[in-house]
Amino acid sequence: VERELRATLKTSVPLLTETTQHLLQAGGKRLRPAFSLLGAKCADFKLERVLPLAVALELIHMATLVHDDVVDAAVTRRGVPTVRAQWGNRISTHVGTYLFAQSLILIAGYYDNPMIAQVLANTSIKMCEGEIQQIASTFDVQQSIKDYFRRINRKTALLIAASCQLGAVACNAPRETHAALRRYGHHIGMAFQITDDILDLVADQEQLGKPVGSDLRQGIITLPVIYALTHSPKRERLKAIIFSRTREEEQIEEAIAIVRRSGGIEYAVKVAQRFTLKAKSSLKPLPDRPAKKVLASIADFVSSRKF
Repeated sequence: VERELRATLKTSVPLLTETTQHLLQAGGKRLRPAFSLLGAKCADFKLERVLPLAVALELIHMATLVHDDVVDAAVTRRGVPTVRAQWGNRISTHVGTYLFAQSLILIAGYYDNPMIAQVLANTSIKMCEGEIQQIASTFDVQQSIKDYFRRINRKTALLIAASCQLGAVACNAPRETHAALRRYGHHIGMAFQITDDILDLVADQEQLGKPVGSDLRQGIITLPVIYALTHSPKRERLKAIIFSRTREEEQIEEAIAIVRRSGGIEYAVKVAQRFTLKAKSSLKPLPDRPAKKVLASIADFVSSRKF
């Protein structure tokens, strides 16, 4: 996958090659391609059949990150400067669009299986809706846990669910198999994003690769904060800090301390663990192959990771 990514992103435009290779060198977990390959290994695995899909999934993910960094005015990601920080918003916007366009070329190769394009088209639309929903709900302290789940499903879980499902679809899996993988991917995606939101409040900044408390600075209300806004004796103070558009760094630290003391982190950890258990339970209908054990191990990693 890594080799194919590098080959796909070499162009005749030097600046485009420079920016996309910078993105690749920044690294990443490559979870979505891994999920598609493991899904394929639960079916009639053929690497040449699933490889273009695996690369396309990572390109879609990378495109969303590049655009996110423009929206968030992010300076670093994974501990290295973002494309936006080095080349500015205009270049970043076009780089993100280019990555997405490259994924379309790869997906077009699956003309014999229209389900792959259909699922990814619907997923892309829902992901955009999730991002717009997140922007529209910034600084909104009235949002419920249900609102939060709906948002992170679209923002994160849907692409992971599609990755798990479509790897199997590309390799002719029966419906029972690819439907089980999609359910697994949904639950893993939910656990993954909740853990991301926890780490934003408690992680070691160097290990995380970006500033701690980024969500609060942007007014993004995550699960631990929703819990604190309901249960903390200092919830009115937390609301006041979130509402304030001219917050000092000390206020952000105060808000993080309020959330931590409220029990919001522990609550969110339990919710993530519940999704992890659901993910592992979803694997039961799958054929007994080594990939099934690996998927269970990934579930354990997702909710216990520190980065």
